[in-house]
Amino acid sequence: MNENPFVVTVLGFDQALASAITGALDVFAFAGVSWQRIHQQPAEPKFKVQLASPHEQPIRCSNQVLLTPHIAIEDVSHTDILLIPTIGGDIDTVLHEMASHLVHIKRLHKMNADIAANCTGTFLLAKTGLLDEKAATTHWGYADKFESLFPSVHLQPDKMVTEQNAIYCAGGGMAWIDLSILLIERYCGHQVASDTAKSHVLDASRTNQNIYASSRQRHFHSDNEIKNVQAFLEEKVSEKLPLSFIAKHHNMTERTLLRRFKSACDITPRQYLQNLRIEKARKLLETTNSSIEKIVAAVGYEDMSSFTRLFKKQTGLSPSQYRAKFNRVK
Repeated sequence: MNENPFVVTVLGFDQALASAITGALDVFAFAGVSWQRIHQQPAEPKFKVQLASPHEQPIRCSNQVLLTPHIAIEDVSHTDILLIPTIGGDIDTVLHEMASHLVHIKRLHKMNADIAANCTGTFLLAKTGLLDEKAATTHWGYADKFESLFPSVHLQPDKMVTEQNAIYCAGGGMAWIDLSILLIERYCGHQVASDTAKSHVLDASRTNQNIYASSRQRHFHSDNEIKNVQAFLEEKVSEKLPLSFIAKHHNMTERTLLRRFKSACDITPRQYLQNLRIEKARKLLETTNSSIEKIVAAVGYEDMSSFTRLFKKQTGLSPSQYRAKFNRVK
């Protein structure tokens, strides 16, 4: 038995994602336990876990599961890690309801606790100001909203996990897995983290969210002419499309097209077209057994090596690795 386990506190609140709370509590609680049980070794729990809420009130999660906390967040005098779970309900409502309780996140940070937020829980963390001028990530689908609310945060929505000055952020709703394993490694070392991941059959090697993201997120702007350009690129994704041709087709100069497209989408037309081709290739890898060579040709590329480099840069996986992971064809 570990005599001085590290303390992990999960901050619960109404409309939190239940799995981001209970899953993280399970993984931390079984570090030093599950692997040992499998191998008939003495259990040595590495963490003491507790669920806290404002005024120790029951937590009604977004799936209507009711959780009973162990302690009021205002009564937490020490924790090594404070974990803020995913907001499963309306983000603006939760930010409003939790506004008066964010002081406890800042209080525990001043007491040298590591602060970690998962997915849209990063909105609560950002609201405290602790992420100002720091690297952060959030769910890729909410990146635009996050950037509009917190422009001083250095958002990196492609990343699965970010860390700066003992403040951690994780991306998608289930990225609490990556976050938990990373923190277990920080406190207990690689072997304990690896054993914990293996005993729970967790994939702890994910590095970015791009394999899950969609280029459709860049349609949320008000420039209708650029939306027409985007629709044109989506329709002609496999064709050779010089910038001069795209601009002429939409009655713009190349300079105007570049300026307006970058302003609306934050990337160039060429980068947008590359993203569309990667997205189409992903779908073909997921849903067909066509050879990778045929898929590369079908999305408008001739050079296999350059496409493979681009695909891996975007998704973190080679085309063959992506197919092995996501192909749904029996």
